[in-house]
Amino acid sequence: MRTTARETAFRIIFASRFNESDNGLTRSLYKTEKLTDDDTAYCDKVLAIVKKHEQEFTGVLDKLSKDFPQSRIFPADKSILLVALAEIKYMDDIPAPVSINEAANIASKYSSEKSATYISGILAEAVKL
Repeated sequence: MRTTARETAFRIIFASRFNESDNGLTRSLYKTEKLTDDDTAYCDKVLAIVKKHEQEFTGVLDKLSKDFPQSRIFPADKSILLVALAEIKYMDDIPAPVSINEAANIASKYSSEKSATYISGILAEAVKL
């Protein structure tokens, strides 16, 4: 299960919303969460995809969330969406429904129930693009 790895990727992306410098956070979280080599490879891949395609993902969020532009999305929710969009758009080995479900679960844990519903809806539409 990649749940811990997904949460770790989310936490790193969320932290980057407030501080661009990693300052060893990534490796520290990998160690603290006792991620396997496969988990760290997954996280590294997600982080690289988000870094490379963040503008693309921001455009998707703006398109799909017409009444609530991405600039107003809560940082936690946006970070969750970025992880899921990386999986949906660039990681063919992960089924989209798994990405959507995992994103909703992370939102339920780190944000709100309303956020989980919002995130699920946005991602369900993103799959269609």
